[in-house]
Amino acid sequence: MPEGVPEGSRGPILAHAPRDAENLRPMPPADGPFATRTIEEVAAFWDRRPCNVRHSLREPGTREYFDEVERRKYLVEPHIPAFAEFSRWRGKRVLEVGCGIGTDTMNFARNGARVTAVDISAASLSLARKRAEIFGIAEAIDFRLANAEDLGRHVPIEPYDLVYAFGVVHHTPNPKAAIRSMRAYMDDASVMKLMVYSRLSLKVLEIAASRLLDRPWEVDRHVAERSEAQTGCPVTYTYTRRTLARLLEGLTATRIFKTHVFPYVVADYVRHVHRLRPIFRAMGPRLFKRLESVAGWHLCVDARLAEGGPSAPCGNDAATSTESFQRTREERIP
Repeated sequence: MPEGVPEGSRGPILAHAPRDAENLRPMPPADGPFATRTIEEVAAFWDRRPCNVRHSLREPGTREYFDEVERRKYLVEPHIPAFAEFSRWRGKRVLEVGCGIGTDTMNFARNGARVTAVDISAASLSLARKRAEIFGIAEAIDFRLANAEDLGRHVPIEPYDLVYAFGVVHHTPNPKAAIRSMRAYMDDASVMKLMVYSRLSLKVLEIAASRLLDRPWEVDRHVAERSEAQTGCPVTYTYTRRTLARLLEGLTATRIFKTHVFPYVVADYVRHVHRLRPIFRAMGPRLFKRLESVAGWHLCVDARLAEGGPSAPCGNDAATSTESFQRTREERIP
């Protein structure tokens, strides 16, 4: 860190326009089915098994391991590169919220973006930092331990060209607070790219059908428990287009689409064998793409600040749980 620059900072904090008085409003209280869950529970879940960490059977932390993780991630989720538009952000500033072990982070940096990457999981950030060092792009990435609901406490508030959160907001107890926090990093030229899970999806239908004899009315709990590769995720919200519009307060969506139906036989997939389920193999690519557009698990959106809308509150309204989380964990980033 250069002399005279505060720890965790890359430069001065820029002031917003006068509409930034909105930032002083209290954060909206969590009001969903996971409102009683805590930031600490979410962090502990992802520390136990960072996202995609088992995408490779090679020695963790090696170049070969990270190469295989990337290949497998984009094999299973091939829509990500087109959605992220990595090359579009060359020479631009990207704020990635929820970077995990850094697969998308590396691709933003490789394509010439200047990236600030945050995550709630110290274990994930440890792998992401090592990955950046191995590939020689660590200088292009500023890694920070933070949660999406209170970015301003840990990331200087200044405008970014892209605010990117792929599969993140639905895992925090108060998604509305996360969106408002992220908006603080946007100006009229900024783009937000967001992926949240779709409620009207084949994934939710299959989970609900498998729990018909186990309190089937508790569909939110069942989906959360089985939304990820490891069971027991403490928070997983799902959205329709209508509820997504309510989430995106202060933003205008410029593109919304659904995609991603997991096509592989799970028993084979966990052994790193990619065999299509017979029904999807019989469909053929064209019909399968149509299915994804109707019943996909990923609800993707591009958005900009709404005309005349506020930027966002950030920083002074953090819950006590957030403060204790940071005090006990900020020194753990290697």
